[in-house]
Amino acid sequence: MLTLGGCKSKATQDADVDLIRNPRSAQGYNDSEKMPVLTFDSDMHDFGRLSAGENISYSFHFRNTGDADLIISSTSATCGCTVADYPKGRIAPGGEGYVTVTFKSAGKSGQQYQEVTIVSNAQPATSRLKIVAQVGR
Repeated sequence: MLTLGGCKSKATQDADVDLIRNPRSAQGYNDSEKMPVLTFDSDMHDFGRLSAGENISYSFHFRNTGDADLIISSTSATCGCTVADYPKGRIAPGGEGYVTVTFKSAGKSGQQYQEVTIVSNAQPATSRLKIVAQVGR
């Protein structure tokens, strides 16, 4: 007879999550649970031709089309040359705002493609914004 056992520390037991009722679980979310939805007018912007050394920004307009408060918790970019600024407070259902993406072309040359990932309490929990530019010398 073979018996397999496992153990969980007290900390692990306390950290267990009910995945069935967690709105971000692999199973999706309960349709009756109110959730924010982050909806951008556009998720891509082309800066066109830039000179090396230019810093240029674009503000992506969004709306909370869900039925609960939206909270953007963080952003990250594929390169240190790209940063994003976003609203730090709650955005009510129907509320609007901007995520401003700044691209620094110093040291860059040719076709550039960068992505910014936005993490929020929305469904889905991540959104991606894309920028492109042609940097000349």
